[in-house]
Amino acid sequence: MSSKSNDQGRAYEYACLKNLETQISKIRPCVLVENSSFNAAQRAWITLSAENKLTYVISSLAAVEQIFAMEPRITEHSDDPVELLLQADQNGEAGDVRDILIIRQEINWEIGLSLKHNHFAVKHSRLSSRLDFGKSWYSIPCSETYWNAVNPVFKYLSEEKLSGRKFADLPDKESDVYIPILKAFIDEISLQSKLHHEVPSRMVEYLLGKFDFYKIISIDKEELTRVQGYNMHGTLNQPSNSRQAEIEVPIVSLPTRIVHIGFVPDKNNTVEIYMDGGWQFSFRIHNAATYVEPSLKFDIQIVGMPAAILTINCIWKY
Repeated sequence: MSSKSNDQGRAYEYACLKNLETQISKIRPCVLVENSSFNAAQRAWITLSAENKLTYVISSLAAVEQIFAMEPRITEHSDDPVELLLQADQNGEAGDVRDILIIRQEINWEIGLSLKHNHFAVKHSRLSSRLDFGKSWYSIPCSETYWNAVNPVFKYLSEEKLSGRKFADLPDKESDVYIPILKAFIDEISLQSKLHHEVPSRMVEYLLGKFDFYKIISIDKEELTRVQGYNMHGTLNQPSNSRQAEIEVPIVSLPTRIVHIGFVPDKNNTVEIYMDGGWQFSFRIHNAATYVEPSLKFDIQIVGMPAAILTINCIWKY
């Protein structure tokens, strides 16, 4: 992600935090934790133009109103404070994709929001000669067969790095780098999913997070905010002491098997994985820098999801 995109994402987090604080404070006590992540988001917010600030406020307010309808414990009349916390980016690497936590300490309850501004990527994971994706993604180390297949490619990239070559100047980047790496990736996941039944569900938890959450996507061109409920463990949409949620957020089943894994037709840099239950992901590999490095980056997108995942498009109100 570019520096500009990163700053825009942080600024959007700030707008959502402040809208949450403002709206909750009208009903009950609310505490906004001003940690290092909050300070970074605030600095990004300050750099925005007045026009962009207005856009972010309108977009995030649409989402906040929808979250209130699905989470009555936020707006329940009570004296205990609602705590708002912006998490560090490192939490995403450890399997927690939630950017904002909404917490009530007194009842040991929390929910999380994952925010996206004009993009839909799930993750940007890397592959290299040192990164064991199997261990990171589903707790099963990659096989010797995988390492034997990818190490020559990463050795080649290391040699090209020493010569100061650019990725664009490699003679056949797809055949020499992308295709062999992705073939090894496909073979490894196919092997481990046959040996270990838990691989599909653990992969989805790695890609989407180990905790239930609401994904909030600001789509500025369409002037709408998309809210999706990923309620895979049944922790979202809990009733308060006085009422049920206005909108039901169904529980979504994790996958149990991989139906298909292979190259996207006519694309030598993208792999698709279809799992049961409607889960579908694409993995586009690319160089993340101009000059050659012995590592590659995935742009991972969710291209299909279970019908049970609630999706609401919130039209902006000016």
